Amino acid sequence: MKKYIALLLALVMALSVVACGGAASSAPASSEPEATAEPTAEPAAEPELVPGVDYIEPVWYSTDEDGNTKRDERTATGENGVVTSANVYATQAGIEILEQGGNAVDAAIAVSYALGVAEPQASGLGGGGFMLIHTADGTDTFIDYREVAPANQDAYTWLNEDGTVKDNGTANSRGALAIGVPGEVAGMEYARENYGSGNVTREDIMAPAIELAETGYLVTTYMNGQIMDHYDDLVKYETIGGYYLREDGLPYENGDVLKNPDLAKSLKIVAEQGVDAIYSEDGELGNAIIDEIQKLGGVMTMDDLLNYKVNEREPVTGEYRGYQIISCPPPSSGGTHIVQILNVLENFDVASMEINSSEYIHLFSETFKAAFADRAAYMGDTDFVDVPLDGLTSKDYAKTIADKITDQAQKWTAGDPWVHGHDSTTSFSVADKAGNIVTVTQTIECSFGSAVAIPGYGFIMNDQMHDFSTDPESVNSVTGGKHPLSSMSPTVILNEDGTPFMTLGTPGGTRIFPTVAQVISRVIDHGMDLQTAIDTARIYDNGTDSGVNIESLAGEYNITAETIAELEAMGHTVSDQGEWAMYFGGVQGAQYQEDGSILGCADPRRDGKALAF
Repeated sequence: MKKYIALLLALVMALSVVACGGAASSAPASSEPEATAEPTAEPAAEPELVPGVDYIEPVWYSTDEDGNTKRDERTATGENGVVTSANVYATQAGIEILEQGGNAVDAAIAVSYALGVAEPQASGLGGGGFMLIHTADGTDTFIDYREVAPANQDAYTWLNEDGTVKDNGTANSRGALAIGVPGEVAGMEYARENYGSGNVTREDIMAPAIELAETGYLVTTYMNGQIMDHYDDLVKYETIGGYYLREDGLPYENGDVLKNPDLAKSLKIVAEQGVDAIYSEDGELGNAIIDEIQKLGGVMTMDDLLNYKVNEREPVTGEYRGYQIISCPPPSSGGTHIVQILNVLENFDVASMEINSSEYIHLFSETFKAAFADRAAYMGDTDFVDVPLDGLTSKDYAKTIADKITDQAQKWTAGDPWVHGHDSTTSFSVADKAGNIVTVTQTIECSFGSAVAIPGYGFIMNDQMHDFSTDPESVNSVTGGKHPLSSMSPTVILNEDGTPFMTLGTPGGTRIFPTVAQVISRVIDHGMDLQTAIDTARIYDNGTDSGVNIESLAGEYNITAETIAELEAMGHTVSDQGEWAMYFGGVQGAQYQEDGSILGCADPRRDGKALAF
């Protein structure tokens, strides 16, 4: 990556340090795709050099000259392919691999490793995830490289005698007992070996990430906000603080250059050794992981790494108003409940409803609550428990839910999907002209994971154990070797004739599959382009006392005070999460256009950017 002097830009960016979820411009995002696919911003004015300070040329920056997060400039249209992710550096890595002759899988792997550098609080070598692949010849497959529980860990490992979680409730989210066996490197290698083009090497694919870690990247408002929000953890856990706090102990600010040479070293080891770097007895990274975890009181052993297995599974499928839905099977609940939600909506004339009217929000709220009741009752790792997947995705079962929806809010309990059987953090997508689509959601769970970084190697370990239930009787309780339940939902939508229509995914915990379902409905039912559907205000309701969580965007589809009053009259509790709320994730996706081009779309709620070629 070329180095340029860009002092003026860096100084302007540093004028505004806004924490994650803080104030942002209220201007609505543009619904029009960009006319150009140029990946670079206008060059910065030539400033004076300040000795001893690093500056790099921005590929594109997510805030404007006043420090406000940009709500437009997120899309790109290309004839040959698009890449969209939560960070422009990672998106650029994918484009580079496509331009070198790699296929969509090769590009997705490059994006994955680069995101672990530029968005380290969300994913990386210490995490895992899901990859959904749709090939141009119509083959669909799902690669599960989700973390699993260490063999020596069970439902009681982090519980006190009274059933509460140890360490004041943090033992399952911070520290060594929160860490699941990581799967990212194993998953990327499985995908490359089985579905890569063979035109580019592992070293080629990983080169952008390595260079990014060595050269550094510009810290954004979003990254600064993440560091600010988790500053206490970064101070408490000195190793991770050493990587993601400045030398003076303060948070990195907008425009600062963040480098991680230790992570570059780790990536070089993976580039050279592949899975052996972690999943072999002599693996340098694997031994470093186990040494640090055991030093901190964890129970993971080298056998856990040696026994880790990537699973290739059959995707969950469904149909919505003639479109084919392809999404994630367990251990993610997301794909199943996306199909379930859409099946319920199909019983209503959604297209006639005004988006974000009280009628519209009420329907989605009740549908979401029914899905969450079933999720709590039935969903778990199918390697350990029986899950009524056929029933949950049955249109007949969805009709029983639809028939129960009235004009008043209600409490929902799990239904009986068994009788209807028949024969979910970062997300990114790659789509090419031939119709090959790869969509991935991967994570280290909470921001900055377990807050355990591996000293000398620069990467953060997940806290994926947090996704298990703390109730030993739950279908999602901890068992050694078990995958925790997820909501991650990378999804592909095909036209009725099987040609590609759209792909999308998002981070956001249990808000993932409701968000994906809303975006799909808005494109199909209301004819929105994907970017407009992403930009539009969202809602979420999981059936708890928080009620309907809304996002109050300014613009055509904002949720008004009048609408809130109507919802309350229906019996809903309404919780306003504010404008452009990070609470609602960050959707990345691509949509095939009638003229043969592909529109890449990215969520303005975080640093997302699409590029094309």
